[in-house]
Amino acid sequence: MSELRGSWDGDHSLFADPEERRVLFAALDSLRQYRKTAHFNVTHRRRQNFYALPTAQWQMLAAQPFNILSNLEKVDDAIDSNADMACEILATGLASFGLSMEPQNAALNWRNAATAADVDKARTTIRQFYRDWSLEGANEREASYGPVMSDISEAYKDVDDRGAVKILIPGAGLGRLVFELCRMGYSVEGNEISYHQLIASNWVLNHTDRANQFQLYPFAFEFSNVISRENQLKCVGVPDIHPAKALDEASSGMRTHAFDRMNMTAADFIVFYGDAANQETFDAVATVFFIDTAPNVIRYIEVLHKCLKVGGLWTNVGPLLWHGMERKPAQRESRSELENVPKEIGIEQPGGVELSEEEVILLVERMGFRIEKHEIKAEGTGYIGNTDSMLQNVYRTAHWVARKI
Repeated sequence: MSELRGSWDGDHSLFADPEERRVLFAALDSLRQYRKTAHFNVTHRRRQNFYALPTAQWQMLAAQPFNILSNLEKVDDAIDSNADMACEILATGLASFGLSMEPQNAALNWRNAATAADVDKARTTIRQFYRDWSLEGANEREASYGPVMSDISEAYKDVDDRGAVKILIPGAGLGRLVFELCRMGYSVEGNEISYHQLIASNWVLNHTDRANQFQLYPFAFEFSNVISRENQLKCVGVPDIHPAKALDEASSGMRTHAFDRMNMTAADFIVFYGDAANQETFDAVATVFFIDTAPNVIRYIEVLHKCLKVGGLWTNVGPLLWHGMERKPAQRESRSELENVPKEIGIEQPGGVELSEEEVILLVERMGFRIEKHEIKAEGTGYIGNTDSMLQNVYRTAHWVARKI
């Protein structure tokens, strides 16, 4: 296959920094543990509970038409199919960082580094391929990515060389929006802090061989609000499109090949793009389901304003499911200690606030932007939503366009 030349930039003194090494190793090990923990938590425990029923009851449910035990076997098969993807992603991640599957050096021993929370992140990452890289996730992508792609197309419709338009996508996740905008002809840089997401996006963009190469069962772990076992065991092909082939085809007639217009950075957004080296670098920024990941959204807006060129475009789609209050307040002896925390700490800097949507718009305007478009979508959209479930969680997302002044 063609190798995408999107590079990974950022501060990569990984093995010299104990905390950075721990986080990376935990992400890698969580992918290794995916299969074992899923079988134990999803099916093994349910079998134990099932056999704890009175004999006559479990025997009735094991027979036609219920076939509960047979369904658990099918769920085990689905787990193995998902785990095959996890293993492929792990192998790519190890190779990317020069690590061995069977480490001999204790300092580079990534095995057994993952916590239960890390394994849960691995499970969520695998499931997210349904949203970003399956045909069935197209409706969610259209609701989330479609508006920002339209905004950028409209803003630069008269540009002769779209490859000269530099776009930044913070919180790039599994890289689908990076891919789509690059396929449209722009120079695109995605940024992501999560090693789970970075390793997985690198795999799908650079190391898959064909469309529908893997079978994903995104809802196999769900046992509540299930209408039918057929719905629970829904299978989708991943990826729905072969990235390398699609970008190669999209490069026909372009001045710069797509492989040279796509880049990913592995870094804290605030630290990396707040640096003077990135000042007034980008023509546009696209944030999708991103700004509410900020404990202090003011820091995000400051950095976005700094790295955009004057007149640059900021297009945003997403809800306000603020994440910052999950953290404990910083324990420091005095206000001066809090105020003197270096900005290089980035997203981990103390402090947080949860704003309303109206307040976010006022803040964006206060901090050097002009709002050119603003709407709250009337129709909701899910996030890795199972449309066949009895429970539907949807967001009415905000969509707005701002211009740096």
